[in-house]
Parts: sequence; structure tokens; C-alpha cells
Amino acid sequence: MTVTAGTFPIERVREQFPVLAREVSGVPVAYLDSGASSQQVLASIEAVDDYERRHHSNVHRGSHTLSGEATAAYEGARDTVARHVGAADRREVVFVRNATEALNLVARAWGDANVGAGDRILLTEMEHHSNIVPWQQLAERVGAEIDWAPVDEEGALDLDALRALLGRGPKVLAITHVSNVLGTENPLAEIAAWAHEAGAIVVADGAQGAPKLPLDLGSLGVDFYAITGHKLYAPTGIGALWGRLDLLRAMPPFLGGGSMIRKVTRAGTTYADVPARFEAGTPAIAQAIGMGAALDWLDGELGMEAVRDHERAIADYTLGRLAEVPGLRIFGPPRGPERLGPVSFELEGVHAHDVSEILDRHGVAVRAGHHCAQVLMERLGVAATARASFGVYTTTEEIDRLACGLEDARRVFGL
Repeated sequence: MTVTAGTFPIERVREQFPVLAREVSGVPVAYLDSGASSQQVLASIEAVDDYERRHHSNVHRGSHTLSGEATAAYEGARDTVARHVGAADRREVVFVRNATEALNLVARAWGDANVGAGDRILLTEMEHHSNIVPWQQLAERVGAEIDWAPVDEEGALDLDALRALLGRGPKVLAITHVSNVLGTENPLAEIAAWAHEAGAIVVADGAQGAPKLPLDLGSLGVDFYAITGHKLYAPTGIGALWGRLDLLRAMPPFLGGGSMIRKVTRAGTTYADVPARFEAGTPAIAQAIGMGAALDWLDGELGMEAVRDHERAIADYTLGRLAEVPGLRIFGPPRGPERLGPVSFELEGVHAHDVSEILDRHGVAVRAGHHCAQVLMERLGVAATARASFGVYTTTEEIDRLACGLEDARRVFGL
């Protein structure tokens, strides 16, 4: 179960993920699909179970004991998220279902109020569909134009081209922190400074960045940052939008209903302050509590600096190990200090889904497809790739099993 030389407590970490005790195809599962959904840490599972067994009630609406306990746990989770991401104010954290909803919220509530006909929206070729489609919909609604910052031949963002496109005066730059296909870590602080000089706000997709990197969003320079729990060792159905407090307060609601109001009369509605303004209806209480517990575990058990170092070590080992497999094309930047996971690849002459199926026979779970990044797939000149993505529990032994499985795929297809 070695990782690299160092002090990362991999054995103790793996004990906190019950699913890793499972066998697939008669061998322990090697779960290399954390970029799609990480496994859920025991602390999160137990926190959800405790809420459901002992405190289940609605929040913010009752004066009885159970409601008070549920509210305290739910709002405690908000405090944890705020602390984890470096928010200056807990009101900057809005609970949503996932990063997709967070990005849609910004495109609707901020975009509709601030982007008009003839305005420009700047995206990058490496964006997930969640950070493309909402902006395309906004452009269609208001008559705005979209520019695309290109990806270079190594899979890094072309920063010179990005700066030139910022010179066209976009209202917003929507950009991923870490590519879900290429493992590219974009220099967000530097890019955000350029964008602000050009008069644009910066909306960052942190779905892949938040599980890997220490965050201090108060000083990073972005204006909005989206995270999702199911990639952070927490339950599905919960995420968060961090936004600058002044921007959030100026935005109209995204959804209407209970909890997001101060007063409703026949004449109209007065909305609540943030974050309640954007949390209409009964929230995902158990899931938020689970996410808070997962982040408490990450910060208390490991620390995000150690998580980042582990992620980089595993990505570096993977790039080196897979380079030994003949006929394998690896996408994304080469080995280096800014190269994170995931690692996407194609085996010459073999469809990615066939590669994934053969790897599953070895108990190795990877993703196959376009990874909700069809614009990037077109740029790379492929229809699909296989993708290995990592978590705090990933070991070098599992990467060796991946490489062995790929050698078996070569044998099966006569390569």
C-alpha cells in the first residue's frame, strides 16, 4: 500500500472508507473514479446516521428541541464549509445540490441582472458542461456573445490567448480550477487579477479543485467558487456556492418559496438576506451535515496541504507508470509541480469503454466517455477517453494494478 516516501497515513486513511473492503472480480476494489464521485468517509456516514436516528427534523421552522438540534447541526455545517474554504463571512456560503446548481445559480441570478445584448462571456475549452451550458443559455436569453480561451498542445490553458480575449472586455470569465479531464491546475489568482483589470468577474468551477487543494477564497481573487460534496468524501445531493458577500446581496433570488422570504403579502414579497435568499424550501439537511463532517475529517485528520501533496505524488507516479505501457496516449500536461489528477488516456485501437470493461475484470474502476467535456474532446481530437482519478485513499499499488490491467487489454486486443 505504499504511496511515496513521506508521512501520509495511507493505511489509517483507508480504514475510514468502508467500501474499500469490497471485492470486485475476486480482488479488492481499486477505486480510481473519485473524479466522478469520491467514496464517502466514515465520519460523514456516521454523522448522517446520527442525524437520521436522533435529530431528524426540519430546520429554521420549529421551536421544539429536535428542530433546534437539526438547525444547529445544519448551520454548523455552514460554519465548517466557510472555515474550510477561507470565507471571510459565513453568509458567503450558500448550500445547493451540487456544483452544477451553484454555477446555474450564478448564471441566472447574477447573469440575468448584469449581462445584456452584445456583452461578451469568456469560457475555456477545458470546461465541464456545467460551466458551459448555463452560460450558453444566458447568451441565448439576452443576446450575448461567447469567446473561447484555447488549450495548448500539452493540455494547459493558453494564457497569452486568454489575456488577449480579456482585452475584448467580457462581463464574466467562467473557468475551472482543475480540469476534470486533463488534471491541469489553472493559476486562478493570476488569472483573476487579469480578469478584474479587464472589468470581468470570475466564476470558478471548483468541483475538482476543492478535493485536492487548500483554499483561501477570500484572498484567491475569484468572485464565485462552486464545490460539490460528492467529490469531497461526503454524500451526493449537497454542494455549496461561495460568493463575495456584496455580489450575493445584490443578486435576486434563483428560486422562490419557503425559507427565502422575509414577508409575503398579496402585494408582493420581501426576500430574506443571504444566504437564505438562495435556499428556497426544505434543504438537504442530512447531506449538509454529512459534508460538514467530511470537511472536519479532512481538516482535522489530514490537512489540505497533505492532501494536495498526496494527490500530486499519485498523479506523478501514474504518469510515470503509464508511460511504460506501449501504445498508450496520455492527455494533459507532463509531469510537474502543477500537474494534478485525473489522468486521461486512450489505448491505440481500443475504445475507452472496452478498456474500462477489461480493467473492471481486474477490480480496477475507471471512468470512460467524454467526461461531460465534449468541447475539450473535440479539441483533443477524440470521442472519448478512459480516466483514472484519485482520492486520499489511492495507493501506488492500485496504479500498478491499473498498468497491469492495461497490459491485459493490449493482450486481449492483440496489440
